[in-house]
Amino acid sequence: MPEKFVTRGFVGRREPAGTQTKRIPPGQHLVKDFPVLSAGPTPRTDLAKWTFRIEGLVKEPVSWGWNEFQKLPAQDFVKDISCVTKWTKLDTRWRGVSVDILLEQVELDRRAAFVTAFSDGGYTTNIPLPELVNGQAFVAYGYDGKPLAPEHGGPARLVVPHLYFWKSAKWVRGLRLMDRDVAGFWESLGYNNHGDPWKEERYTGD
Repeated sequence: MPEKFVTRGFVGRREPAGTQTKRIPPGQHLVKDFPVLSAGPTPRTDLAKWTFRIEGLVKEPVSWGWNEFQKLPAQDFVKDISCVTKWTKLDTRWRGVSVDILLEQVELDRRAAFVTAFSDGGYTTNIPLPELVNGQAFVAYGYDGKPLAPEHGGPARLVVPHLYFWKSAKWVRGLRLMDRDVAGFWESLGYNNHGDPWKEERYTGD
């Protein structure tokens, strides 16, 4: 994979206005479109072969095919998102399955404290388990009333809206529960391990 973001679709600075300003993290600017940024080529996944798996520190791993995943309880989510490349988009509309619902399908080992999300193409990102539960994250397969487009991570992507968007792994294929934190793709290249936009945790040491 290349060692820097692909920035097709990135747009220039637009100033937030009115009460929206309070929803824009420091150092960010508001966009109306949805910039496309990826760490590699866009996979085209055959849904007949697609699976999503929860593994690692669980009593029994579990996986779903596409049709099985569609039968899990789904929700609509409206969330603001912020990218480390300094754009923020408000009121994005998704449909998907809460990580809480997914974790209800497994018995967690009490040592489980961290998660590695893994994706088609070899992409990974690391997230503390508490950052994914209690309604904070979901696996989305719909966006703005349509199936999630491949360039935005379809058929399914992890969405962790309160962290910088590189944590919202595109083309996600599973979650690995772990007892220690292991740096993912961008984290191993110098991006912040946590990635809170409100604290401007962009790079190691921020």
